[in-house]
Amino acid sequence: MHFFQKEIKLRPKARGFHLVTSEIENQLEHINKIEVGQLQVFIKHTSASLTINENADPTVREDFESHINKMVPEDAPYYKHTFEGPDDMPAHIKASLMGASVTIPVTNGKLNLGTWQGVYLCEHRNNGGSRSVVITLFGN
Repeated sequence: MHFFQKEIKLRPKARGFHLVTSEIENQLEHINKIEVGQLQVFIKHTSASLTINENADPTVREDFESHINKMVPEDAPYYKHTFEGPDDMPAHIKASLMGASVTIPVTNGKLNLGTWQGVYLCEHRNNGGSRSVVITLFGN
């Protein structure tokens, strides 16, 4: 069994849902050593998240942003955590709803995603900056 782990920084993104599959794949120099395994990607932030979804049509990502903003609005009168701005508490809620990690099968040295699947960075802050993720690759 092989284990490889490293922390990487994703380029800063505007608020919204962004494909980061290639940014992650470019950091997987040992993936060709794995015939059967998994990649776990974990984001080290509480106001951004990760998910896997449609990688072809960018309107899917736009619709995600529109919908989640309706589900979790800014400036709700019952928010108590407001010190860091009106987008902060909603960002924490959105991050918990979407999740902090994704796991992807690795088969014959490649990510085994579906034809139309990609990894999204879900940036829930107006000015989130660079995001750190830990990538852990393991298998035989």
